[in-house]
Amino acid sequence: MKKTLLLLILIGSTITVKAQKRPNIIFLFSDDAGYADFGFQGSTVMKTPNLDQMAKDGVIFSQGYVTDATCAPSRAGLMTGKYQQRFGYEEINVPGFMSESSKFLGDDMGLPLDQVTMADYLKKLGYTNAMIGKWHLGDADRYHPLKRGFDEFYGFRGGDRSYYAYKDIPKGHLDKLMESGFGNFEEPKAYATDVFADKAVSFIERNQDKPFFIYLAFNAVHTPMEATPEDLAQFPNLKGTRKEVAAMTLALDRACGKVFDKLKALGLYENTIIVFSNDNGGPTDKNASSNLPLSGTKSNHLEGGLRVPFVMSWPAKLKGNQRYQYPVSTMDLLPTFYASAGGKLSDLKDIDGVNLLPYVKGELASRPHETLFWKKENRGVYREGDWKFIRFPDRPAELYDLSKDIAEQNDLATKYPQRVREMYKKLFQWELTLERPLWMLKREYEKYDLDRMDRYRTPELVKKELLQYNVSAKK
Repeated sequence: MKKTLLLLILIGSTITVKAQKRPNIIFLFSDDAGYADFGFQGSTVMKTPNLDQMAKDGVIFSQGYVTDATCAPSRAGLMTGKYQQRFGYEEINVPGFMSESSKFLGDDMGLPLDQVTMADYLKKLGYTNAMIGKWHLGDADRYHPLKRGFDEFYGFRGGDRSYYAYKDIPKGHLDKLMESGFGNFEEPKAYATDVFADKAVSFIERNQDKPFFIYLAFNAVHTPMEATPEDLAQFPNLKGTRKEVAAMTLALDRACGKVFDKLKALGLYENTIIVFSNDNGGPTDKNASSNLPLSGTKSNHLEGGLRVPFVMSWPAKLKGNQRYQYPVSTMDLLPTFYASAGGKLSDLKDIDGVNLLPYVKGELASRPHETLFWKKENRGVYREGDWKFIRFPDRPAELYDLSKDIAEQNDLATKYPQRVREMYKKLFQWELTLERPLWMLKREYEKYDLDRMDRYRTPELVKKELLQYNVSAKK
């Protein structure tokens, strides 16, 4: 009996040690942040010391992309490791904004139940998973995070909400209410960004002895523009919306710092994979975010709508102070996390993402992606190497060489007509593999997206617009 008990103890200890060797995984996701609005991206205005240190500890991806220029489809691609258009999730799901001809409306809009999520895969490997913050992949109960591979949830199901507690339930908008678990509404007792960090810290403390995955999806710095007086006071040289987004970014960085500090205090930081990124380009007209030196914004297909801040750290495995130059995508995170957790990539069926670790470690010198695609209704993008082809519904197609022109100011379409024709056909060939969209926005929003693109096509004009938020030194 004693020998049996001793054997069981030894087996249990071996399993525990093996589990502890597997990395913890934390994905920090901001909302509507500007490409240039972090210290590690070159900002001298924003104060992001915690994220800057994380970047020093890890790898900055100079060409990090999302799979869509708007938040919900971007999250669908992230969660599934594939182009979300392949299963019909082409448009954002916002009740009241949709075309009545859509196949699905209202509560029927969500991440299809036949799609396997990042959390589903990690759960099979023995990970305990938490989703904290903004979900935005379906309001109905059947799309709930706790039914998509997550073990714990604190956040809200919809696309935006106040950073402070609601006194009254927003009429017709239960998706805006904070929820702890399933159906237990629990409004925040403090500023939401800080509350999300506290929830993540609590989860880490309770699960420190086993491998865990946290998807911490902040709603910062999405509208409404709400910041604490203390954070606003840190930016006396700014005014208006730019001051507000700076203060909200400071709170975002502070929240990330709380998570980092807890990992370090528990001795977990070295063996935790941490990725920070953003869901789409910053909407300069809404929150005064800056995507410079890129042109474009959220909801359009210029680089400012698709290229985002993207950082990965894993001190136990990855060298710090690295900058990776080739294009990568948030759809690469699912296979990267899965492989890092000990899973076999052959288990992942029907994905488009790749494991980034061999590339970052220098084991593979090729590009993770020779080609990348984006699509929204009649608009489409095909990137092949450094060539970027953009198709529009209201003007001729454009062609850019991103190795020489990341601001997309020199259209080469007329200079290389044969390349345009070839890329046009390849984009269409890819589109033939996609499902029809399950729902669509009203047509008027297509014009809105194109108008927004035209407004922010010239970086010099964007610089001029952002200058209005500076307080004169004489004042």
